[in-house]
Amino acid sequence: MVVVEIFGLALDEKTKSPILVLKNGDQGRVLPIWIGALEAMAISMAINKTPFPRPMTHDLLLNMIHSLGGKVTGVEVTSIESGTFFAEIIVTTENETLRMDSRPSDAIALAVRAECPIAVEESVLEEAGTLFQEDSESVIKTEDSDKWLEELEKLSEEDIKYKM
Repeated sequence: MVVVEIFGLALDEKTKSPILVLKNGDQGRVLPIWIGALEAMAISMAINKTPFPRPMTHDLLLNMIHSLGGKVTGVEVTSIESGTFFAEIIVTTENETLRMDSRPSDAIALAVRAECPIAVEESVLEEAGTLFQEDSESVIKTEDSDKWLEELEKLSEEDIKYKM
């Protein structure tokens, strides 16, 4: 496993789909993961510590884990199959360590709130990652939360609905 950090959020220029960009500082590699608009907003709001009057879904999940005596100690992007990323949330209790299957976007939204490490399996970085280019430009960076909210507000409900 390779520890990564959130480098930023961007929009795919063609599809206008949000992209979560993870970066491994040591290797200079970035890993783009296409995610849903709502998950992108959840990650962005957590990064920017935007307060909400009531717990949002990921805040609720973290509160429940804590109330049950657990602690989120990390999240791992474990594999990629046919272009779909898989992740696990690692929860430690007094008696055991649990690994729970998760979408990477949800795991990372939880990791930001829990302030725990994010890791990626080396084979995933090799398959889906790319070398970071200093002259590359994110459409939206995490510190630009107002710009990110403006982009999200432009999306229609049809753009962000999950197709089942």
